[in-house]
This record gives sequence, C-alpha cells and structure tokens, in this order.
Amino acid sequence: MPVFVDSSVLIDVVGTPGPWREWSEVTLRAAAEQHVLVVNPIVLGEVSMGFDSIEALEEALPAETYRREGIPLPAAFLAGRCFLDYRRRGGSRTGVLPDFYIGAHAAVAGYRLLTRDAARYRTYFPRLELITPS
Repeated sequence: MPVFVDSSVLIDVVGTPGPWREWSEVTLRAAAEQHVLVVNPIVLGEVSMGFDSIEALEEALPAETYRREGIPLPAAFLAGRCFLDYRRRGGSRTGVLPDFYIGAHAAVAGYRLLTRDAARYRTYFPRLELITPS
C-alpha cells in the first residue's frame, strides 16, 4: 500500500534541523523501504518554500523516490466538506486548508498517511490509517 507523505515530515527532513528531524528521517526511510511514497502539488507547494528553485526542490525530493499525483476530484470535494465541518465547529480560517487536501487525498486513494500532525487528521478523517510519532 502506498504511503502519502505529509509536508510536515518532508520539511523536517529537508529543512532546518529541528526536534522532529530524527523521527521523520528514520520513519520516512523505513516507509520508503517497503512502500511507494506519494506526494501531491499541495505538499510540494508547502515544501517548496524552503527552496530557491524548482530544480533544488526536485533534487531534494526526486520523482523516482516520491511519486507525484494530482488531487483526485473526489478528494477535492471531500477536503471542502471536511473544511466546512471544521469551520462550523469553530476552526480558524487560516493555514489549515492544505491539511484537508492532504488528508482527503490519502483517504480517497486508500493510502496510509505519514505525518506528525495527527490530531486534525484523526478528527476529520477517522478511517485514515496514520503513521505518527505517538
């Protein structure tokens, strides 16, 4: 089963070293040994902020390691519906919509999601299988 990789894990690995780097590196390496790793344009867009060029991004996240997929239409619809539910529950408007696209893509495709930000995914995508630190 492919594993969808959340941008939080990739930023830990390719960005400035932080407290989650070791967990993210070890877990990402283990996933890559047994599964196809998947990213989409939302993930690449979030990770791209740490690079000066698309070539540098491509070098850090090579296509032979990270399969690129477009966002399926059912995933875009599900992301919007879950975001609406989030807003109705009092969630803030800023900075979270990408998480809903990521979670919906993994859920619709039947992938596991490698992330260290599990709370929102567990709430809005309860059947999504997560790979998390806890």
